[in-house]
Amino acid sequence: MPYINLKLVGKLNKEQKEKIAKEFSDTLLKVARKPKDSLYLVIDEVNEKLGDGSIFLEFSFRKIEPSPSF
Repeated sequence: MPYINLKLVGKLNKEQKEKIAKEFSDTLLKVARKPKDSLYLVIDEVNEKLGDGSIFLEFSFRKIEPSPSF
């Protein structure tokens, strides 16, 4: 049984989580030939302030524009 633990900063809505689950399960089927119903996916939404030793790391969010096609 494949187990994936995805940790990310910030929140996802239900549709985003469903799309991520679909993409992971599609990829595992295609690449590793693991059936979609065997995937166990945990999505941990982490606070924007994370500790690293004795300091806190703060993340700022900005929109990333796609690169222009050449």
